[in-house]
Amino acid sequence: MERDIQEVLLSEEQIQARIKELGEILTEEYRDKNPIILGVLKGVAIFYADMIRQIKVPCQMDFMCISSYKGTSSTGNTNIRLDLAADIRGRHVLILEDIYDTGNSLTYLVNYLKMKEPASLKICTLLDKPEGRKPGVTLKADYVGFTIPKAFVVGYGLDYNEAYRNLPYVGILKPEVYT
Repeated sequence: MERDIQEVLLSEEQIQARIKELGEILTEEYRDKNPIILGVLKGVAIFYADMIRQIKVPCQMDFMCISSYKGTSSTGNTNIRLDLAADIRGRHVLILEDIYDTGNSLTYLVNYLKMKEPASLKICTLLDKPEGRKPGVTLKADYVGFTIPKAFVVGYGLDYNEAYRNLPYVGILKPEVYT
């Protein structure tokens, strides 16, 4: 696995330090709000586990699984594979996402959740890749761990064909691996 990484973009230490900072911000933001922290599976699993421990307020955990990727490309079609269990009407919802790339999935998800009438709906993404946005996508993440360049990244939950998720860092995958 390690030989397939062109460059370590974010070390485990950098990621953990930023998660701690975000946790402090989100603890203040959601004090006395009992939020629902919604993770978007599968890629968010590692970030979610680390982040939820840094949010020091009572909260409810929930998950959704949506997909729009095949290999390294977005299909343009978003499908809900697993819907959230909680009723979010009138609740404060924080979406935790691993990477905000093209914007297709996240825009779809936000529009879907808004129909369920939450009190508030905000987005926290570990990685923001603005150069990857599709034209016309205007949605912004409220909290960003790191802004990254347009590159295919893996590790810390992010995968290529279900591999590399367990790397403790975020690395750029060598193009010859996925081309």
